[in-house]
Amino acid sequence: MKLRVAVLFGGKSTEHEISIISAIQAIRSINTDKYEVIPVYITKNNDFYVGESIDEIEEYTHIPELIKKSTQVIWVKDGDRVTLQRFNKKMFGNNVITEVDVAFPIVHGTNVEDGTLQGFLATLGLPVVGCDVLSSAVGMNKYVMKTVLKDNGIPVLDCKCYTWKDYEDVEALVAKIEKEFEYPVIIKPLNLGSSIGIKKANNREGLYEALDLGFEFSKKILVEPAITDLKEINCSVLGDYESAEASECEEPVNSDEILSFEDKYIGGAKGSAKGAKTGGSKGMASLKRKIPADITSEERDQVRKMAVDAFICLGCSGVSRIDFMMDTKTRKIYLNEINTIPGSLSFYLWEPLGMKYEHLLDNMIQLALKADRENHKVVYSFETNVLEGVKLGGGTKGSKM
Repeated sequence: MKLRVAVLFGGKSTEHEISIISAIQAIRSINTDKYEVIPVYITKNNDFYVGESIDEIEEYTHIPELIKKSTQVIWVKDGDRVTLQRFNKKMFGNNVITEVDVAFPIVHGTNVEDGTLQGFLATLGLPVVGCDVLSSAVGMNKYVMKTVLKDNGIPVLDCKCYTWKDYEDVEALVAKIEKEFEYPVIIKPLNLGSSIGIKKANNREGLYEALDLGFEFSKKILVEPAITDLKEINCSVLGDYESAEASECEEPVNSDEILSFEDKYIGGAKGSAKGAKTGGSKGMASLKRKIPADITSEERDQVRKMAVDAFICLGCSGVSRIDFMMDTKTRKIYLNEINTIPGSLSFYLWEPLGMKYEHLLDNMIQLALKADRENHKVVYSFETNVLEGVKLGGGTKGSKM
């Protein structure tokens, strides 16, 4: 019997549309001789839908029409079984649409990639492909991520975190930043990806603009020095806390000083996501890039080792992409951020090493099953008589134990 894999995508995120592209790419490449794939679309209201057209990229140009001909579902845990059932139940007949054996979230951004969805799925007792709740949350929070990595000897740029409360007195905030940093600086939302809300400030006027943009997308922003002579290098990692391996390195070719959302997902992104099997695809796979990156063999080894070290340090699983920055004057390399569910799942970084997308996806699913087997060996409850004879006081007396 085939393993039933629910691929979840969409969600309440600024990267909703990119998630759709990434997921449908993957759905087209999963080995259907081995797995039964159940596409599950999450709307921007966090409603779940299944249907015959849910995995058709062309249908997402008219999402309201797609929703009308699809079926809204809820997740139901029944003992050891997890099923998708009709939200609007029929009075007669079976409301169970399918059982689910494994959840495979291919989602990007806040509210879905940050541990929120992973926690929900874990509560159901499902094996979940990719990072767990903690590593997802840490990976999404750029300040916490950098703090953990710095504490473990992985080089990152110094940074400061500021909140909406600081932004209430923007003049004082600008003065704080100018005291801490020299221009240019980078302002970025604390918990977003895809370069959304990121802006470089070369002077005070630019700083005001960058703060306005960053706080539009997040309650917290990160400020860090900008590397003037910058080369970006990305590397993917596959594995878990026990063992992980690095992909080939890439060097994105951006049209601006910062790799923008348009650079990543729009420029050159023509054609159908159905081409993912042959390598011609949309999403991050359409980005102009040099593979391998234009760096020395020693620098390549350094990047790949740092990527694996960071992946294991943060407790990641499945596939992540780690983005690095090189100061081309000093050749010093800094870890910029980790993407725990990268665009296109970074399949294009594994193909140069001979790993087909189908095999990458299979490895990710098998890692989720391994983690689930390990979780079943851990004791989470035990018999106790602690509740026997307990009496709770009322009113202002509180309780006694």
